[in-house]
Amino acid sequence: MTIFTKSRVRWVALCVSSSILASCGLPRSGPTRNEIFDSSVQQQGNAYIVSVDDRVTEVTEFRPALGFSSQLVHAKVVGSDTVRPGDTLGLTIWENVDDGLLAQQGQNSAVLEEIQVDGSGFIFVPYAGRIKASGNSPESIRRIITEKLEAQTPDPQVLVQRMAGDGATVSLIGGVGAQGVYPIERPTRTLTAMLARAGGITLPPEITQITLIRGNQAGTVWLEDLYENPRLDIALRASDRVLVEQDERFYTTLGATGGQVKVPFETQTVSAIEALATVGGINTNLGDPTGVFIFRDEPEQIANRVLGRSDLTGEQRFVYVLDLTSPNGIFHARDFDIRDQDTIYVTEAPYSQFNKVLQAVLAPVGSAASLNQLAE
Repeated sequence: MTIFTKSRVRWVALCVSSSILASCGLPRSGPTRNEIFDSSVQQQGNAYIVSVDDRVTEVTEFRPALGFSSQLVHAKVVGSDTVRPGDTLGLTIWENVDDGLLAQQGQNSAVLEEIQVDGSGFIFVPYAGRIKASGNSPESIRRIITEKLEAQTPDPQVLVQRMAGDGATVSLIGGVGAQGVYPIERPTRTLTAMLARAGGITLPPEITQITLIRGNQAGTVWLEDLYENPRLDIALRASDRVLVEQDERFYTTLGATGGQVKVPFETQTVSAIEALATVGGINTNLGDPTGVFIFRDEPEQIANRVLGRSDLTGEQRFVYVLDLTSPNGIFHARDFDIRDQDTIYVTEAPYSQFNKVLQAVLAPVGSAASLNQLAE
């Protein structure tokens, strides 16, 4: 067994400690506060570092641009008696003779079920010919058929019924009680009524979005706005598609926080203080409350407003700084909105770094002391 001298053990411990400190190999969750500031554009870096104050909070305020177009909002409710292409009609024709044109032998009436209105809006009725149905009410169609049959059979009596919405349908998919294709009927001619008909919403109302697609038009609104603003309860049209889905926005928390996770939005808006609280706040053993950073790509319009410039083009990288050691800093964090795909990063406190250095130094010294005892 090799015997180490005391001086050799001390020399080993010193070399180990020096190599650890020189290599900057201490474990940490990310860049330090100073390293972030050193990466700013002002220091020839690639991101603008901006301290959050009342003005920054105001100019960066952002709400998702959701809503229906004026065409969708101002569309009038379709009359429940108006026939449209794709609808299905049922006809009953009584003839005032024993041997009629349409009635079978021994009967004085004929029933023509499920006559579908074609894409051009016409139907075909034997002995009456091709008749324009779309745009007319069942009563108008009844009169047209009666006039055409009167020339061939005496005093015909015609009944026209619109089979409830077989052609005028709306598709509902996503977070509803029962996905499917539903007819537009008198009670379900508006968006909220149709949602209720499909079993209501199964997603959290605070983050539910309703998208309506009509031809080449589409619009999206928040469910809460739909119920609070009657103007958004738009009239439905045949072949409308309604998609009910949960808000897909998220932010990420890293560093000395209660959790390093990807967090979905739970409300329409989330402030910086709410975002931190959601993951357990700042880690009291590691975090630096003066080093709360929000990393974000800002569109050029907001970037120019924040910096008081007009020459920036395209998205710009920004890092917003919050200092939670002052009352004003808490208010700023409460008012500063987190946006989709933001990254919230909390740096480690200088004490935490010092503690790691101290442990890195003491651990080899402790090992050296053990070796020294062995050597004695």
